[in-house]
Amino acid sequence: MSDVRVAVQRDSEREERVVTTGTTAGALFEGERNIVAARVGGQLRDLAHPLADGDEVEPVDVNSPDGLDILRHSTAHVMAQAVQELFPEAKLGIGPPVKDGFYYDFDVAEPFHPDDLKRIEKKMQEIIKRGQRFSRRVTTDEEARQELAGEPYKLELIGLKGSAAEAAEGASAEVGAGELTIYDNLDAKTGELCWKDLCRGPHLPTTRLVPAFKLMRVAAAYWRGNEKNKQLQRIYGTAWPAKDQLKAYLEFLAEAEKRDHRKLGSELDLFSIPEEIGSGLAVFHPKGGIIRRVMEDYSRKRHEESDYEFVYSPHATKGTLFEKSGHLDWYADGMYPPMQLDEGQDYYLKPMNCPMHNLIFDARGRSYRELPLRLFEFGTVYRYEKSGVVHGLTRARGFTQDDAHIYCTREQMADELDSLLTFVLNLLRDYGLDDFYLELSTKDPEKSIGSDENWEQATEALRQAAEKQGLELVMDPGGAAFYGPKISVQAKDAIGRTWQMSTIQVDFNLPDRFDLEYTAADGSRQRPVMIHRALFGSIERFFAVLLEHYAGVFPPWLAPVQAVGIPIGDDHVPYLREFAAEAKAKGLRVEVDASSDRMQKKIRNAQKAKVPFMVIAGDDDMAAGAVSFRYRDGSQKNGIPREEAIAEIQRAVDSREQV
Repeated sequence: MSDVRVAVQRDSEREERVVTTGTTAGALFEGERNIVAARVGGQLRDLAHPLADGDEVEPVDVNSPDGLDILRHSTAHVMAQAVQELFPEAKLGIGPPVKDGFYYDFDVAEPFHPDDLKRIEKKMQEIIKRGQRFSRRVTTDEEARQELAGEPYKLELIGLKGSAAEAAEGASAEVGAGELTIYDNLDAKTGELCWKDLCRGPHLPTTRLVPAFKLMRVAAAYWRGNEKNKQLQRIYGTAWPAKDQLKAYLEFLAEAEKRDHRKLGSELDLFSIPEEIGSGLAVFHPKGGIIRRVMEDYSRKRHEESDYEFVYSPHATKGTLFEKSGHLDWYADGMYPPMQLDEGQDYYLKPMNCPMHNLIFDARGRSYRELPLRLFEFGTVYRYEKSGVVHGLTRARGFTQDDAHIYCTREQMADELDSLLTFVLNLLRDYGLDDFYLELSTKDPEKSIGSDENWEQATEALRQAAEKQGLELVMDPGGAAFYGPKISVQAKDAIGRTWQMSTIQVDFNLPDRFDLEYTAADGSRQRPVMIHRALFGSIERFFAVLLEHYAGVFPPWLAPVQAVGIPIGDDHVPYLREFAAEAKAKGLRVEVDASSDRMQKKIRNAQKAKVPFMVIAGDDDMAAGAVSFRYRDGSQKNGIPREEAIAEIQRAVDSREQV
């Protein structure tokens, strides 16, 4: 046998190796249990892949993003095999890895039940213990059709092989655009075929390398994500390289469930989404309204201090405005259908505020002396979201953006972006978020307008502004809107989840489309640069993020009720009402629980409502002109003079810190 020369690349280290012909990628990493695949010549391959002369080989660790995908994709195959062993009539859809897990779609006569998931999990454990080998083989379209004749969805995917497959939901994981392959699950001892699936791979060497998994839930899903297609049953699962990682993930999910803003919104009486109004359209209750007003008032104050000017615009407009802006060309799918308000004239609920702000800029002549001109609006917009993606307040159909548009000269652009990003980050910190990274979204050549020169200048200006913040900068190639690049502020919450918060977009194109001009110092007419900025993204979504970040335990400045008076007996109610009146006169939000409940029940109610301060009064307190504090953590402080008690609540509110 002849020898072949390969190079093994590990991070920055490179090792030249000479091996015999037929040596597999796995042989290079024998004994390294965490290596589950290899990147050969830049392509992910199974460890059984034979090496050729000149190959460059990188190991793929199971804990890496690629390794986790391979683990989860392999687990999806194990699940599909288990389903077909238990439900032989089940037809296979697709089964790709997704964030933190995997899913597989099935066409079955009856929907799966929770007890079915337990049976499937048990069958999967049996398959894993068998140690079946994942074996890749190349096939032709015709051979694959013959082998998979009983699988109508797989036959459809074979017909989609190529560019169309890449556009189909999950289809690229099955067939891709290259050669067609089938993975056989082979018996570890006899080599007999146990199961097979159309798949691009790669996969783990054997099912024994699936160490920890759990099936999570069942959902309905349209074939290839198209509502016109048949609805299938989708089983979601998760898989991890170790049992302690699975345990930690399940604990994380449990904590996230406790913090679900929809659950807390109901428990704390903050908001609801009535069926009578419609999906994605929320109403805020009085307590939620207080939190929202405080959020908006503080934001308004900070904007006024930074020379923003407040404007207002209507909820609907003629369609010609969105033709001019380009939204009907580029964003029509996200807009509600038109309304015929005037004969022959379409009106649309606005999905964006920017076209209307352009009209405000253009309402009269502008001078360079007015620039930068910073227009700000709490503007309610409406976007058509499919019912399957609407999610409480975080993905709604009607919401209010804290929308700003800054008009400046090209010479002012760099400084404006620098100060704007600093303003955004500092304001988010004031609300209690402080763990950020930045994402720079660049041009998609197929979905953009304007010159390359303008795009390059705008992108570079954003890059420089981002780098000045000293935060991690992550690139998002092709992720920009059609009119310009953007920076997104990504914030981590208290349990480590990342939320996209503020966005800042530089736009040379809408000023062109609206023919916006200002008079320069030399008397010439010049085109302004337009900067789009939504600090919260939307009030509703930011409300939800803060609700989950704090798990409903808002810091006193945001809490709807900052203190509640709890009398030991009915005789103490008037005394606490006097205390509450003094506190309210200083702008504090204080209530008195004068209900017929016993004192301990009142304390439990205040704890459930997550009120920061419980102000308790009895005979001794009244005699001393004092009150007692009970805090949210259960600790207590007695005999506090009334003025000092109000001052302590005021300090907690003014500090904007948690207590």
